[in-house]
Amino acid sequence: MLLDVRDLHVEFRTRDGITHAVNGVDYAVDAGETLAVLGESGSGKSVTAQAVMGILDTPPGRITAGRILFRGQDLLTLKEQERRRIRGAGMAMIFQDALSALNPVLSVGDQLGEMFVVHRGMSRKDARARAVELMDRVRIPAAAQRVRDYPHQFSGGMRQRIMIAMALSLEPALIIADEPTTALDVTVQAQVMDLLAELQREYRMGLILITHDLGVVADVADRIVVMYAGKIVESAPVHDLYKAPAHPYTRGLLDSVPRLDRKGRELYAIRGIPPNLTRIPPGCSFHPRCPMAQDVCRTDEPPLYAVSDGRGSACHFWRECLHGPDH
Repeated sequence: MLLDVRDLHVEFRTRDGITHAVNGVDYAVDAGETLAVLGESGSGKSVTAQAVMGILDTPPGRITAGRILFRGQDLLTLKEQERRRIRGAGMAMIFQDALSALNPVLSVGDQLGEMFVVHRGMSRKDARARAVELMDRVRIPAAAQRVRDYPHQFSGGMRQRIMIAMALSLEPALIIADEPTTALDVTVQAQVMDLLAELQREYRMGLILITHDLGVVADVADRIVVMYAGKIVESAPVHDLYKAPAHPYTRGLLDSVPRLDRKGRELYAIRGIPPNLTRIPPGCSFHPRCPMAQDVCRTDEPPLYAVSDGRGSACHFWRECLHGPDH
């Protein structure tokens, strides 16, 4: 197993109290596999990824429990200097907003080349040549001329390609892509995802794709985990989950996507809002919004029930959910 996250807990200490951002997350990804992490904003998707990468803002954030095994080694036992050697070379991250993630006062060539200078000990000249090769690899036109340009001189799609090139520069075994197509138009989204899929096949990388775009997930993922209030509420192979979700929250997400066969019908929306993570409800955290909630849901927190081999659902009534209850 390439990455194995076990019982991960992350909290933030704020003036309003302790925010329980991640509450016992378990997931794994192997070489060449794509794991999609779905959920609304605030469900803990990005915080989990930041904990894996070792880039949590500490304080106020801190990991309070769990293990993060990368190639069998627990990253949480390593010193910061050892973690830095793994970041970039072993695992890398593509951030959501490329314009914010890239340094505005350095050329893209300098930012790409820095990886080779720091991790490979290359000269600036050789690092610049590698930067041009990477820009060519992610299909940025006239790379040899544009290597001296600054982030603001590129379009959103081109900046995202630069972020992908930066993540790929040291050929890591694992890439975490945090909503890499946000704010891009549909055509550019497709181009970026096709590029990621092609590069993943070429390098046989593990890929964790964090997104709320169910259309993107259907095309590229092998498995899906769905997060709500810092927990995984459903885990399944992609085709099984789309065919018959086993959790009411997952069903609500799928039903909220516009479909051609429902033309003229009102678009479904999950009622209510996600819980305040400083005061997560007792029992099932989704019960205040759930159309299937019963008394047991308000008192007893559901475990991740085994629905079938390789599939789980944190719902007391997962069997009923599989049969598609009315909202």
